[in-house]
Amino acid sequence: MHMMGIIFSNIFDESLGEISAQRTLASVPFGGRYRLIDFVMSNMVNSGITNVGVITKQNYQSLMDHLGSGKEWDLDRKVDGLFILPPFGVGQKSMYRGKIEALLGVLRFLKRSNEEYVLLSDSNNVCNIDYRGLLKQHIKSGAEISIITCRESISGPDDAKDLVIRSNKSGEVVDVLVHYKNPGIADCGMGMYMMKRRFLIELLEEAHSYSLIDFEREIIQAKHSYIKMGKLDFSGRVLRIDSVSRYFAANMSLLKPEVREEIFFKNGPIYTKIRDEVPTRYEAESGVKNSLIADGCVIEGEVENSILFRGVKVSKGAKIKNCVLMQETTVGECAELEYVIADKDAVISQGRLLMGAPAHQIIIGKGKAV
Repeated sequence: MHMMGIIFSNIFDESLGEISAQRTLASVPFGGRYRLIDFVMSNMVNSGITNVGVITKQNYQSLMDHLGSGKEWDLDRKVDGLFILPPFGVGQKSMYRGKIEALLGVLRFLKRSNEEYVLLSDSNNVCNIDYRGLLKQHIKSGAEISIITCRESISGPDDAKDLVIRSNKSGEVVDVLVHYKNPGIADCGMGMYMMKRRFLIELLEEAHSYSLIDFEREIIQAKHSYIKMGKLDFSGRVLRIDSVSRYFAANMSLLKPEVREEIFFKNGPIYTKIRDEVPTRYEAESGVKNSLIADGCVIEGEVENSILFRGVKVSKGAKIKNCVLMQETTVGECAELEYVIADKDAVISQGRLLMGAPAHQIIIGKGKAV
């Protein structure tokens, strides 16, 4: 495929509060053994993209540890491969404030690449998408920029969408709305854009001369009337991670076999960093119902409707229900947890009772004890 990929790892960091306080959004754990970046990375690789740049900003140590050389995604190559792009590029003296400045910081990487097309993508969408068919549609349409969208419902002001696209029957964009709140069904941008690499470079150099920052507002919205833009519809399942409640709901949706089948296998497998762990041990008095439990766990108590990452220990008499417990979390004896998100290395003391709600989960920060 004559297309390269650029992934924004830090966009929407603030949306997950304490969960993304010490890591990039892209490296937030998901689904028992994955990170959010695994999905967009795997989709790119499964679509034949072998030149991938990951733009970082801050708190990206865990992201670098997870990605390594890119071996798990077959990106440890002599030609092209995986490139971690730190926040300070040539001539930059401060952190970037938006996607345009982020891309200007990696302009040399864009100019050095040889692919004709480039795919820009955020890392907060969990989906399984084949970009090859979308690229063919993009080329056929003759659009200079194609925006990948999915149909979503908007419930009201508290459910605003970052980008809503309106198009004519031929798929050409006629209107772009940013932070749209009106209730209804809309074609929402997925933070994914296709265009020619040289065209992107020209856009960025022009944007720099005008001191532009916001890619969506100052390029997509401002220029749609005189740059031909197209809409590429993705009809598959999309789990959008833009709040704590949606992060929790997306994890819980994986308990449905049909969701797992589509998200992890539809257009190719989802790859992640390999860890050699012992199998999970279930003691005689334990009980598990409708849960995803990763390797290396020790289950002595009861677990129901929950996601447990690697190395979680549920002690004797403990009851876990509707929870997401990240790697190496320890739950003490006779503790009861419901609607709780526990970050990595969290410790829940013996006999503690923590009860959240379906719309308001209790969050235990990374390495904290309660």
